[in-house]
Amino acid sequence: MNTLAEFTGNLARYLKPPDIERIEEAYQFSGKAHEGQYRDSGEPYISHPLAVAGILADWHLDTQALMAALLHDVMEDTQVSKAEISKRFGKPVAELVDGLSKLDKIEFQSQQDAQAENFRKMLLAMARDVRVILIKLADRLHNMRTLGAVPPAKRRRVSRETLEIYAPIANRLGLNGLYQELQELAFSHLHPLRYRVLAKATKAARGNRRQVVGKILDAIKQRLPEAGIKAEVTGREKHLYSIYKKMLEKNLSFSQVLDIYGFRVVVEDTPSCYLALGALHSLYKPVPGKFKDYIAIPKVNGYQALHTTLIGPFGTPVEIQIRTRDMHRVAEAGVASHWLYKTSDASLNDLQHKTHSWLQSLLDIQSESGDAAEFLEHIKVDLFPDEVYVFTPKGKIMALPRGATAVDFAYAVHTHIGNRCVATKINYEPVPLRTELKNGDRVEIITAPHANPNPGWLNYVKTGKARSHIRHFLKTMHYEESVELGEKLLNQALRALNTDLAEISDEHWDKLLRDITAKSRQELFADIGLGKRFAAVVARRLLAASEQPLAEGNAGPIVIRGSEGMAVQFAKCCRPIPGDPIIGSIKKGQGIVVHTHDCPTAAKSRTDPDKWLDVEWAPQPARLFDVGIHVTVMNQRGVLAKVAGAIAADGANIDGISMDEDRSAYTNMHFTLQVADRQHLARIKRGLRRIPEVIRIARVRD
Repeated sequence: MNTLAEFTGNLARYLKPPDIERIEEAYQFSGKAHEGQYRDSGEPYISHPLAVAGILADWHLDTQALMAALLHDVMEDTQVSKAEISKRFGKPVAELVDGLSKLDKIEFQSQQDAQAENFRKMLLAMARDVRVILIKLADRLHNMRTLGAVPPAKRRRVSRETLEIYAPIANRLGLNGLYQELQELAFSHLHPLRYRVLAKATKAARGNRRQVVGKILDAIKQRLPEAGIKAEVTGREKHLYSIYKKMLEKNLSFSQVLDIYGFRVVVEDTPSCYLALGALHSLYKPVPGKFKDYIAIPKVNGYQALHTTLIGPFGTPVEIQIRTRDMHRVAEAGVASHWLYKTSDASLNDLQHKTHSWLQSLLDIQSESGDAAEFLEHIKVDLFPDEVYVFTPKGKIMALPRGATAVDFAYAVHTHIGNRCVATKINYEPVPLRTELKNGDRVEIITAPHANPNPGWLNYVKTGKARSHIRHFLKTMHYEESVELGEKLLNQALRALNTDLAEISDEHWDKLLRDITAKSRQELFADIGLGKRFAAVVARRLLAASEQPLAEGNAGPIVIRGSEGMAVQFAKCCRPIPGDPIIGSIKKGQGIVVHTHDCPTAAKSRTDPDKWLDVEWAPQPARLFDVGIHVTVMNQRGVLAKVAGAIAADGANIDGISMDEDRSAYTNMHFTLQVADRQHLARIKRGLRRIPEVIRIARVRD
């Protein structure tokens, strides 16, 4: 769209004259605001907002969206305020422009942080009004079309960002044409030499194989009317980026990829899609396993079609897509088809519902992500287009990214189910939670009321929703446990100075919090519990704030119950269990780490007395503890069963077992057991010594 006259001429096809006048007013306002500004290409700056609005006019977007497109850079690049836009053009337009404006006033640590924060703001604005992202995508498309004028480094950065974020969003919203153009433009700027070589090779190959393509096209056009099916058939050219991606992913040569020809068959209604499929399968033999029914189970972005691959003349694989006109419209325009064609079509309503659900999930992830970079990391995962379709026990279809596990499924159903899941059944068979889901799996999640997310899940979950909920839960739990521990440590330090937390007034607390710039007592307790502040130092400052005289007293040890969670950890170097003499170390960011008194690792670092605490076991610890033992046995049949049976008889759980590969008369068995205390371990060892084949038993410290 080069001129205002062409732009308004396009608008006249679907908007009323008063609306066009409002849009022209926005154009005049934007032109005046950008007066004297030029793009890198040397064109007046107003040419860019006009081109963006022109792209949106092709999608038949409404008046407010077109006005916002014309004004989308005025808040960022000129002195115009949001209030001024709101007064002149209305609040909805101002909100759209604000959603598109960059956060140029905030100082970030790095370019990456700025990009991530900018992206977060855009997605949140988009969750409130999907038109924000449509304007942003049109803006990015025009910038990509004119990217040749910018320096090479910026060209590469913008192209990479387009491939990683904007093209997947276009795909997620079903904007297929836009998705492919963004990919092609980004590829041409990111790898110009590869792009030119592929373009040249593709042009030559298409010329050489034109006869084969023509023969297949004629055969399809003849067969469908014979079967009584009215259809439009077109040859579909593969895009260079999809050829390049397939070559990379499947390690194929150029000729292998290009041997797949694409054809599109557009029919009148859904039954005709299946009739056409039958007719084409009788024309050429289908490739087993290459048929996909996206009509019965649409893609997440609303895409519907039948896909099949046939073996054509000369053994050539032929890719065919069969769809109705409505499906074709949604496939090309996606969520924008709501504006393009005013219709009550159920598939469009369903698409809008899916889009709304996805945008709502962005808000959920945002509320639980610590910072913009983490939010961006979660969202990038959700933008991958490959999906796996699985079923709930009630038969509801759920779409998840390829590689998703049972834990991802649990969080997709509901956050509470994810947080409480303990096991899963896939196709009625119990399997591990880390099991990857396959198309058609029936997934059932088993929950327990007191279960919590496992940090290990982060190693294999695939969806941004699951990852953000697990992280949020662990952070919250860690924080709460650290607050509880920090309060205990501060109380212990105050008792050593002959006072108590209860004796400190609110006034003196407020003075201390002001002095050390902490927001609340909870934050201060958490810092102490995480080892970021020393309890002894804080106690002295608290007494100084209250002007109490310092007097030495007896602090008493911290009692370890074993149920403190992540705020108290048991050192892997010595594996203490109740009954062992212990000592505690304050480790920054981890809280208390408990060692045995005689631990060699602890002995090396006991030079700083402020970092070490007196700790003791509670009379009845609240959990079982891991302990390692080596058992040397005679190499005889059935000895492992005897040893395991003796351990179970004494009420211990075997958490892990391994054996040395030794063909001699003796074998070393290594067990990780869960025991209540040192006496429990002693009973287990006595029971093992009664087995004649057992030669030696030793506790493993490391």
